[in-house]
Amino acid sequence: MTSTSAPRAAAPSPFRRIVTISLAVIAALVIAFFAFSNLYAEFLWFNQLGFENVLTTQWLARSVMFLIGFVGMAAPVWLAIFLAYRLRPVYARLSSQLDRYQEVVEPLRRLAMWGIPVFFGFFAGFAASAQWETTALWLNGGAAGEVDPEFGLDVGFYMFAMPFYQALAGFASAVVLISLLMTALVTYLYGSVRIGGGELRISKPARIQLAVLAGVYLLIQAGSLWLDRFDTLVSEGERITGPAFTEVNAVIPGQTILAVVAVLVAVLFFITAFIGRWRYPLIATALLMVTWLVVGVGYPWAIQNFQVRPNERTVEMEYFQRNVDGTRAAYGLDGIEKTDFSAETEAEAGQLRSDADTTASLRLMDPAIISPTVQQLQQYRPYYSFGDRLDVDRYEIDGQTQDTVTAIRELDLNELDEDAQTWQNTTMVYTHGYGLVAAKGNERTAEGEPVFIEGSIPSSGFLSALEYEPRVYFGEKSPPYSIVGGPEGTDPVELDYPRGTDGSGETRTTFEGDGGPNIGSFFNKLLYAMKFQSEQILFSDNVNEESQILYDRDPKTRVQKVAPYLTIDSDPYPSVVNGRIVWIVDAYTTSSSYPYSSGVSLSEAISDATTNLPSLRIDNINYIRNSVKATVDAYDGKVTLYAWDEEDPVLETWQKVYPSTVEPISKMSGELMSHVRYPTDLFKVQRAMLGVYHVDTAGQFYQRDNAWTTPNDPSDDAVLQPPYYLSMRMPGQEDPTFSMFTTFIPEGGKRDVLTGYLSVDSDAGNEEGKKRADYGKLRMLEISADTTVPGPGQVQNAFDSDAEIASQMTLLKGGNSDVLLGNLLTLPVGGGLLYVQPVFVKSTGGTQYPLLRKVLVAFGDQLAFEDTLADALDTLFGGDSGAPTGDEDVTPTDPEEPTDPEQPADPDEGTVTPPAESDDIASAKAAVQDALEAKAAALAADDQVAYAQADKDLTAAVERLLELTE
Repeated sequence: MTSTSAPRAAAPSPFRRIVTISLAVIAALVIAFFAFSNLYAEFLWFNQLGFENVLTTQWLARSVMFLIGFVGMAAPVWLAIFLAYRLRPVYARLSSQLDRYQEVVEPLRRLAMWGIPVFFGFFAGFAASAQWETTALWLNGGAAGEVDPEFGLDVGFYMFAMPFYQALAGFASAVVLISLLMTALVTYLYGSVRIGGGELRISKPARIQLAVLAGVYLLIQAGSLWLDRFDTLVSEGERITGPAFTEVNAVIPGQTILAVVAVLVAVLFFITAFIGRWRYPLIATALLMVTWLVVGVGYPWAIQNFQVRPNERTVEMEYFQRNVDGTRAAYGLDGIEKTDFSAETEAEAGQLRSDADTTASLRLMDPAIISPTVQQLQQYRPYYSFGDRLDVDRYEIDGQTQDTVTAIRELDLNELDEDAQTWQNTTMVYTHGYGLVAAKGNERTAEGEPVFIEGSIPSSGFLSALEYEPRVYFGEKSPPYSIVGGPEGTDPVELDYPRGTDGSGETRTTFEGDGGPNIGSFFNKLLYAMKFQSEQILFSDNVNEESQILYDRDPKTRVQKVAPYLTIDSDPYPSVVNGRIVWIVDAYTTSSSYPYSSGVSLSEAISDATTNLPSLRIDNINYIRNSVKATVDAYDGKVTLYAWDEEDPVLETWQKVYPSTVEPISKMSGELMSHVRYPTDLFKVQRAMLGVYHVDTAGQFYQRDNAWTTPNDPSDDAVLQPPYYLSMRMPGQEDPTFSMFTTFIPEGGKRDVLTGYLSVDSDAGNEEGKKRADYGKLRMLEISADTTVPGPGQVQNAFDSDAEIASQMTLLKGGNSDVLLGNLLTLPVGGGLLYVQPVFVKSTGGTQYPLLRKVLVAFGDQLAFEDTLADALDTLFGGDSGAPTGDEDVTPTDPEEPTDPEQPADPDEGTVTPPAESDDIASAKAAVQDALEAKAAALAADDQVAYAQADKDLTAAVERLLELTE
């Protein structure tokens, strides 16, 4: 009988093995190249701007912190597992259940011994790398020059050091706790810790390891409790941020006691490691918990309820005053100049004569409304567009400062004809916008259009006479990327600006700046083809050795990338400075660790009718400074950072982290200084805090009977009224200055009366490298309670309910028209407060853009509604206000009518005399007026029946009037 052996398994084919390994290597290389390409492209972007050290600093810091976090977690956890296993009892008698566990675990023991530390190490490494900025602030932070009133420590400790110590304590706690848990698990699995027969048996090595780890953990908790004492200075309480009477006299002493007790308990655990008596540290741990309940919970509760609440005004004043002083210092409110203001409410002839310089520059053009008008008059081609909200700036013209409304004519590829949206067109031909448009803020044409002093294509006006660079490659609406540049002597490809109605006379140009990374090499082409997922970059013949790729072109994005520690203002604005269009971007340093300062949500504070609720990287703050002014060149994208607040300790610290990235203020030219303004978002944050912290004393703060709030926008009750820029003179000032203002009304209740008026001097002057002395000066008018001054809501309601004004509004809305109410401005003139609101009319059919048709004004309880501001003020102030305005020489006309009254409407017919108003139309107008008066009377008498009837009569009268006027 013969037997045959089992067939041998075929050996794996060498060819298959080589293919498998090769494919794996290729896949790994492709993944690595993709990762490298993104990193290298980012480096090229920073390097081109000259900020490569910002990126390399971040890479290095994150890498080092990852390694520290990884090793700091993995090494102790590995050591704990290793010692627990190595020092296990060799002949321990285990239960059958533990035997089964060991059978499962033992084959995986080596993998677990290394895998578990690595697993936790990766998590710890990523967590540590996210804290690199906290570590950098600790390493580079210095003294702020101010001390806290409780511990006498420099404010810099709270802003730079304490966050790091807290993060370090949290990390160390996690490391020791995980090590302790791993030790307990391994010692149990391998018999060092045995539970059975109603008793717990622990081997000596396990006892030492467990006791030492427990002692270390308690020491870390003691340190954390000690840090918590300082954390009370930045913690929110019932009324204030910072420790009040209970915290100072109960909580902080209690935390000190708990820290000491925790140290003592830790010492007992260390002793147990050697003498083996678990009873003492366990009893001590229980006593620690009891101590926490008594001194950490019970005693503060008793102090608060039995000593503080019955005597709050007496015992809390010192600490409330600390909060008032700390908050005002943290938000830059400590230098505010307050004036008691008894407002005049009666209008008399000539009352505004002393305020002629303010009324003459009063802005009528609302930047939030006239964008469609500018678009209609200055667009020229569909692929050009302007922002939905224009900007406010000022220029010196013929020796006089002129407030202007400005906008950039940007490229908007979304409006390019669909057939023209080829890759070459959208990337190489349509690459930039063209020109800045400026209109006088205080003037209008006879038709109600803006008076442009710079505009058109090619650009013309007072700025063009200075020969500025009009091309805009970097703006808020620029394409995602463009490829520009070419060898000298080659034909230009980029469309510069169109000429003629059919575009046949278009002008082309070639970018000559240094605006983006060069993509002349094959490697760089491949790099950016992958980044933008566009193979055309790699294969296009139009990409040459001089080609540059422009991307990340939004001014806010560029500043944020080169200065990641800054919070960027929501409203960059363009100006022509030294022959270039530059975007001026305000930026802030912030902190949430300023002692005794109350916090605020930055996003909620800056949200209003002009700014939607933004999403911010850092939102909750209790300290802010406008520490940096940045410029972004609209032609080549160059970013320049200037240290606007050189004494800010936060900026000083970040300058050590990123050296040589911020220029001193002395490098700012006089022309740039003349366009710098006080930032909108900072002013909004300050007004949010001044609602409560306009008071000086703790007593006033405690009573809180004079808290203020920002009024809602009169045209949209769901959002706050924004602040506005104006050139005006506050009471006590000698000359008008470019300023920003806001108003306050009582918090809570329904009384919409003015309680405060806040302005800030926004003119930085025009001296090179030096701020004007009064720049940033906050001035507050505290309106006397003896005089009732209507707030914006009341004034808007008065406008809406006035019978004569309502009648004229109805006529303006007749036919195919909509009425748009402009910004309701408030000015301290004539000894009182004057309200001015431009009224725009927009067609609802055909070509639609708003034109200024009327102006509403109010002073006290008196109203006027006229075609021009000059007429409205004269009507309001007894026939002669005594003040000039920007529109006093304007005779308004309808856009369809000839602007020259001597020019005949039809040359063949001669002068046409408009027909007299018919009796039917006059009767219909009278009916509308009677119905409005009846409606107002019924509303005042709260007669709902009469009100409904009057409303019905008004509807019928308006319909009749519209029929007659169509």
